[in-house]
Amino acid sequence: MFAIITGGTKGIGYSVAKCMAEMGYNLLLTYGADTFTAQRSCSELSKTYGVEASALQADVSDRKAVDVIARHVENRDLTIDVIVLNAGLTLRDSFEEMKESDWERVFYANVQFPVFLLQRLLGRIKQGGSVIFTGSLMAILPHGMSLAYGVTKAAVHALVKNMVKFLSPHGIRINAVAPGFVDTDWQKTKPVEVRRAIESKIALGRFGEPDELSNIYRMLIENTYINGSIIVADGGYSYK
Repeated sequence: MFAIITGGTKGIGYSVAKCMAEMGYNLLLTYGADTFTAQRSCSELSKTYGVEASALQADVSDRKAVDVIARHVENRDLTIDVIVLNAGLTLRDSFEEMKESDWERVFYANVQFPVFLLQRLLGRIKQGGSVIFTGSLMAILPHGMSLAYGVTKAAVHALVKNMVKFLSPHGIRINAVAPGFVDTDWQKTKPVEVRRAIESKIALGRFGEPDELSNIYRMLIENTYINGSIIVADGGYSYK
């Protein structure tokens, strides 16, 4: 079994990679810039789970990234069981200050890149295969930190629903996981007072753990009747 995970060398993507390695999948993990972390992650997966894990540098905001990944797969004549489209970008500039070029960069990374990567790899995904996007709670509940991120993730959710029509003739399922606040390195850098304010709005009173998210991806792979669904995992955000 073989899977591709974009942004798979750290954070939620790496937790999904560990979960899939435990399931016996050989993995291709793409990453943006941190080669040291990527190589270390692949080494840990191979040693711990006895699978083949390789890293491929492919910046999802670079229009060459689709070709980089596709050529890697084509040159090795690989067939794909699962694609996890996890990599993404955010933009924290204020509405008054954000630039059109930065807005377009986020849209390309979060929406256009995965669409055209799927188009390029479609013929190599096995019948019965699974595509899983990482969406976001910010696609459902507006958030004041990143307009571009929220809008693009809402587009991702709509994309999943619409792509069911286009992938079903190929026997491929597509779903998404919409995480709330998850305790990745990115979230751990938030000031304590900001984290406490967020936790006060979550019914469970805490951030999620990456491994709690990866179990949902596993469920979406193993349950062959789930299709076109957006699974929200937010600990009960806004219920407190």
